[in-house]
Amino acid sequence: MSTAAEELYSLLVPLSEDRLIVPRACVAEVVRLSQLERLEGAHSWMLGTVNWNGRPLQVISFEGALGKEVPVTTGRTRVVVFYAITGKLKAGHFGIVTQGFPQLVRVNPDVLKLEAKDDWPEDVPVHCRVRMINEFPLIPDLEKIEAMLEREELQA
Repeated sequence: MSTAAEELYSLLVPLSEDRLIVPRACVAEVVRLSQLERLEGAHSWMLGTVNWNGRPLQVISFEGALGKEVPVTTGRTRVVVFYAITGKLKAGHFGIVTQGFPQLVRVNPDVLKLEAKDDWPEDVPVHCRVRMINEFPLIPDLEKIEAMLEREELQA
């Protein structure tokens, strides 16, 4: 049986065809997608910036970062605001568009197992895929996302 010290509160973040699983502590807030300000010349995964608490927040499509089609936004679209952990982003935060509200879950070694590394290409921001009961979420590489955003800032 797992102890409380081995449990981690996490969020299952719904994407168009997949889910991400991230530690709750990495997330500052979940907000409704507001008016995006597009950035000319940016990669297709870089959706633009939104006004978040009076400052610009870079928002990306995780699907787009995987080389897939960027999903259409709907009334259910949200932005998960992440803390920037590398210190390289000026804003200190970034957002990933979701297709609904993330679900809070508790994970422990009994329910979370490595499913596959999937041999992800080096430029894709994914650590691996895991099995969590009947779910198969991806663990994103948040540092790689920040590096991608930093390169976008330098090109702007």
